[in-house]
Amino acid sequence: MFGEELSERKKLILKAIVESHIECGDPVGSKSLLQLPGISCSSATVRNEMAELEEMGYLEQPHTSSGRVPSQLGYRFYVDQLLEHYAMTANEISQINRVLKSKEAELDKLLLTASKLASAMTNYTGIAVQPKRSAVTVTKFTASFIDPMNFVLVMITSFGAVVSKHVRLNEPRGEDTLRLLVGALNSIAVGLPADKLNMSVIMQLEAAMGDEADLINPIIKTVYSVLNEYDGGELQLSGINHLLQYPDYDDPDELVGLLGTLEQKDEILKMVSENPGDEVSVVIGSEAPVKVMNNSALVYKPVTMNGKVIGVIGVLGPRRMDYAKVLETIEQLAGSVADVIEENTPGLGAKKDKSTEN
Repeated sequence: MFGEELSERKKLILKAIVESHIECGDPVGSKSLLQLPGISCSSATVRNEMAELEEMGYLEQPHTSSGRVPSQLGYRFYVDQLLEHYAMTANEISQINRVLKSKEAELDKLLLTASKLASAMTNYTGIAVQPKRSAVTVTKFTASFIDPMNFVLVMITSFGAVVSKHVRLNEPRGEDTLRLLVGALNSIAVGLPADKLNMSVIMQLEAAMGDEADLINPIIKTVYSVLNEYDGGELQLSGINHLLQYPDYDDPDELVGLLGTLEQKDEILKMVSENPGDEVSVVIGSEAPVKVMNNSALVYKPVTMNGKVIGVIGVLGPRRMDYAKVLETIEQLAGSVADVIEENTPGLGAKKDKSTEN
């Protein structure tokens, strides 16, 4: 088993080195370890244990005369086996609830707000993801009449989100026309992905609408744009400037490569969307398929509703990030986003996206 060969003393020393390195960023020597609470053995014993941990692959020695730093294996063992629970303060929890609940329950806005909070609270780069999805469809259409020139078309998607689009009409229409439109859409367009909304479907809808057939073309364009938006996925970043303050990114080429990957977004979006799981995920260094992340770590958690993933919240930072605080912050944020959505869409666990379609 991974780490089975580590004695309790080795675990204690490894934990102390990881946490000291996270805090200060410098290699950790035996003298500084002896000043920490819980390390009661001799200096010689500490040096021997550190040497053995290095041989086992848990520590690295950047320079011959320096102390040690955790290796990727060391960080992984720390996260999986040694990490202690971080207790968020009442003020931190209150801040999360206050900021998120002050926003409308629109998934994209809530995710972005949560990523900004994650960045501010951890001092790393926050990420918000609406995952790539395959064959998104509408499972039900409803509509809300505003006045003869305006109505709201509401679409419940196959992954549980509710999307509403404001439709402005070219000429007055009555509520009977709106009921006819909703009936036609539910009879013909439900369950069809974007690539199936073809001319045959449009002709069926136009036939069902009779004299009101001219409504179908703009409505189908609206439905098509919504389905394509959610098929494609989206990644939003907050606090990229935080990366610049860490000496871990002193190598200009490495930083440029990472920033380029963040700007392109596709590789990280693919990684998070294809493997969301249902718990907090911690990807350390070369565990990521993205080569430029070798000196970084990514922590993320899906936001779920009715058993379906509707988004992802996370942070990206140096490999020596404060994992305890980050994991608890992401847990709280993901749960709070789901709670806000559920409170605002009772019984649906969904998203309200109030966009305008002219």
